[in-house]
Amino acid sequence: MAATRLPGTPRLLRALNDRAALELLLAKGPLTRAQLGEMTGLSKVTASQLVERLEERGLVRRVGEQAGGRGPNAQLYAVTPGSAHVIGVEVLPDRVIAACADITGEVVGRSEQSTRDSDDPVRAVHSAVVQAAGRGGTDMASVRRVVLGTPGLVDPQTSEVSFAFDLPRWHRGLLAELRKDLSTPVVFGNDVNLVAIAEQHHGAAKGVDDFVLIWVGRGVGLATVIGGRLHHGSTGAAGEIGYLPVAGAEIPRDVTKRGAKGAFQTLVASDAAKALGKKYGFGGDESADVVRAAVAAGPAGEALLDELGARLALGVAATCVVLDPPLVVLAGEVSQAGGPALAERVEKEVAAITLVAPRVVISEVAVEPILNGALLTALESVRDEVFGSTTG
Repeated sequence: MAATRLPGTPRLLRALNDRAALELLLAKGPLTRAQLGEMTGLSKVTASQLVERLEERGLVRRVGEQAGGRGPNAQLYAVTPGSAHVIGVEVLPDRVIAACADITGEVVGRSEQSTRDSDDPVRAVHSAVVQAAGRGGTDMASVRRVVLGTPGLVDPQTSEVSFAFDLPRWHRGLLAELRKDLSTPVVFGNDVNLVAIAEQHHGAAKGVDDFVLIWVGRGVGLATVIGGRLHHGSTGAAGEIGYLPVAGAEIPRDVTKRGAKGAFQTLVASDAAKALGKKYGFGGDESADVVRAAVAAGPAGEALLDELGARLALGVAATCVVLDPPLVVLAGEVSQAGGPALAERVEKEVAAITLVAPRVVISEVAVEPILNGALLTALESVRDEVFGSTTG
């Protein structure tokens, strides 16, 4: 009986080879045709055909020459930066920050818009996004995806914001309005989940398949990564650790009411560190300032750090005794202010009160991690689209 030939197999192989070559060029480029062939295991002829195909489609371009031995210099190739663009957006209570990146991940444009005098979130996002694209030397026709990082619940099925504590003007239906206004794919992402993505790519969790990230700042949140993938929960509420019932804090009965705060949030986030500062004699305009002052004070600040670490360990322990991750990453402005001194206290306390002993570290993505994660999320989707359609 003759073997059945799978239709489309040569095309599939070409697509796989093209994707592998493009990923290599992003990670190690610029490269010559010979180098691409060697790294992908393709013959010289196949590698040359691959490069020609990608060059014709505008996905790679010649960027120089490499001197060799005898004969002409070899052409160097790199991914064409302008073949597609993405925009990441960080939404804060008082402003919107947008950054435009080309397909290589380089940020080429940036914009920041105040929302203090605006009741129209669509207009604020529109202005920031269009301005970021313009400053990046492109327009919305080249922008393949916009990812907005926002606090609150993001429905994993629809990408709609169903509840945002700090953003009263954000509501269901806003996503459709933004997509129509910008004429490009737009998705929302929970801000803490986006921070975890940034940490997973080039932070303390790089190379770690299972970890949790706890954000402590003005608010508190949790991101859980299992098997290398984010866990969102059925409604997007996985990670709303601020509402975790804990001893020593009042448990609210109507957490959806504007202004209501969860029990764990009152212990560690918002103005909790300021209250501890008054108790132990440290001041500051923000909670992070108080914690930073305690760290700088050395032995005089240890009591404040001990109490903050013990409070934070309650939420970390409750999470870890269920999930048993090997790593906990502390992020957010309060965590950054506490630094290793805070992380060490949390690690020690969790090991003392549970049967698990995860390593606890401070985030290594200290600068705009939410925006960073939004860009990475957008790039991953767009690269799949662009790099996956090279064979027509």
